Amino acid sequence: MCRFTLYLGPPVRLSTLLIEPKHSLILQSYRSEERAEPLNGDGFGVGWYAPRLSHEPALFHAITPAWNNRNLASVAQAVASPCILAHVRAASLGMEVNLANCHPFRYGSYMLMHNGAIGGFPKVRRRLLEELTDEAFSVVRGSTDTEHLFAVFVDEIIRNGCPVDPRHGNGSPPAASGDEPDAAMDLAERLSHALARVLSLVREFADGAPSFLNVAVSDGHHAAVSRFTDSPTEKPESLHYLTEELYEPAGRRFVQRRAGDEGEAVVVSSERLTDDPSWVDVPVNSIVVLDRYRPMRIVKLTDGGRIEA
Repeated sequence: MCRFTLYLGPPVRLSTLLIEPKHSLILQSYRSEERAEPLNGDGFGVGWYAPRLSHEPALFHAITPAWNNRNLASVAQAVASPCILAHVRAASLGMEVNLANCHPFRYGSYMLMHNGAIGGFPKVRRRLLEELTDEAFSVVRGSTDTEHLFAVFVDEIIRNGCPVDPRHGNGSPPAASGDEPDAAMDLAERLSHALARVLSLVREFADGAPSFLNVAVSDGHHAAVSRFTDSPTEKPESLHYLTEELYEPAGRRFVQRRAGDEGEAVVVSSERLTDDPSWVDVPVNSIVVLDRYRPMRIVKLTDGGRIEA
């Protein structure tokens, strides 16, 4: 299993998540506290958005351990973003350690990362691929269950769309109105549909082997993070959230804040990054729904992975 952290809010430096906290993500790469095996040294990945420059995120992957990568430490001190997805990998048995298998994965403006496992993945892999459109099929370049799950998510986007919230087209905060589309909830719906499709295949072709699906997706302005398991006996993977700023956002002490740099600040992480008592456990079988300019929401998932009506 792996460890990950997602941030959405006013721009912060990557080091705010990766290096500076007492229990930073880099520390978790060799001293995880909430999984039996403390090492997550089979590579890492960081994805971040620069919304004034591009709709597509930047990615930095490496197969070296996160704790021993000088380039990562250097970049983390100098790059700031309003939306960051960071992941340290512990490869599942039989999974190769290579760049193609490093999270997060990207398609257009979307990124996805995962902590957990699809139950009986070898038994459902071929059938999972058979359901995909050609474009979604081409997303898979590696061998991980996560990238196959990402392909199903992309397939959901291609088939059903995920409308862009027009409030965020120029990076500015929204005007007060009640008729804007709920793009964050739509993103959560696409994620839940992808989970449900995968779980249905597991139950049909893998004898209902338990799955552990802590999955984070984002388009740069919105995010959805699931904490899910259908195991009747094993505990779900850990996941926590903090609805306040970890540290002073980047730029506040250097330049005047720009329009669009306001908004809610939320961190969702496999393990608590600090000793702040405000960290809260994400409820089991739920999705955290995030929007830069709306309060965080949590919606429940059914045993089949769909959002409850």
